Amino acid sequence: MTNAKFHRLFGDPPRKPESELTQREMDIARSIQVVTEEVVLRLAKTVQKEQGTHYLCMAGGVALNCVANGRILREGPFRDIWIQPAAGDAGGALGAALAAWYEYKDMPRKPNGSDAMQGTKYADESIKTYLDSIDAKYEHLEDDSLMQQLVGILEDGKVVGLFQGRMELWPWALGGRSIIGDPRNREMQSVMNLKIKYRESFRPFAPAVLADRANDYFEIDKEQKSPYMLIVAPVKPAHRIPMTEEQQNLFGIEKLNVPSSNLPAITHVDYSARLQTIHNETNPRFHKLLTEFDRRTGCPVLVNTSFNVRSEPIVESPEDAYRCFVRMEMDYLVLENYLLKKKISQNGKRMIPG
Repeated sequence: MTNAKFHRLFGDPPRKPESELTQREMDIARSIQVVTEEVVLRLAKTVQKEQGTHYLCMAGGVALNCVANGRILREGPFRDIWIQPAAGDAGGALGAALAAWYEYKDMPRKPNGSDAMQGTKYADESIKTYLDSIDAKYEHLEDDSLMQQLVGILEDGKVVGLFQGRMELWPWALGGRSIIGDPRNREMQSVMNLKIKYRESFRPFAPAVLADRANDYFEIDKEQKSPYMLIVAPVKPAHRIPMTEEQQNLFGIEKLNVPSSNLPAITHVDYSARLQTIHNETNPRFHKLLTEFDRRTGCPVLVNTSFNVRSEPIVESPEDAYRCFVRMEMDYLVLENYLLKKKISQNGKRMIPG
């Protein structure tokens, strides 16, 4: 999405997909990010000066720049900010529907204290019918038993596909259509990238953290919420792993592969992380899993990434989730209260038991 002027300014056209990342690409990306942050901060300060408000709402593509959003929170003049998470075409459709409902039909506004932006939910019976139709092997578990088993599975370094509740409306999975893992595991980042998402191994993942424990791990106000994974905050120094002099002299991708904290799978090279705070009121089942994981391990954080492979949309239905599970090198699949496990065949390849 660049043009000839951009190419002349930076000396060359963009690198071809899948080609080697060089220092040039890293420098351009970093510079554009820094300039974007400065522009957004100046706009925010100007809006506050002109309007005299203490709260800011944002929407649009640039509003999804979670690093810039984190700087507005820490350095900007607002007490709090809120970002519309469905900031693309989905948000436009939502806005059109709301405009028609409130403006054209003149319907009364009735705030309920939280949003209701959610997608489809599948009944337990329909999931069972589908699994039986393909002769899938599964175990049906009540919530308490399921959560306990999942914690053991995650502690064992396994990767789990999580399909539950209503689908998310925005571009990220927040526990409804997610892939989860143990953030303490040093191999989790590369395993998820190379074997699950099929993308570059250095890409970090987002932490899902219990809202009332977020301040224990991240430099974020105790009252601040980030339910839509739209705020980046620094990892607290107590959890960081300082680089040795030898590691500090590493270059580019090599430096990215050095564990930055005791939660290496979710910590960026600059000791920051893109937070999703989990609240019992809005995400009770995911909250229950994190609470059980915290009780057993003392860690209230899980790796959370969207349930899809690279360049494909997030799974929507049980059929989507199962097909994705079969294709990926994922260990377990949860479809509401149904737990499916892969086994290793004699030739060493993963396969679905059946």
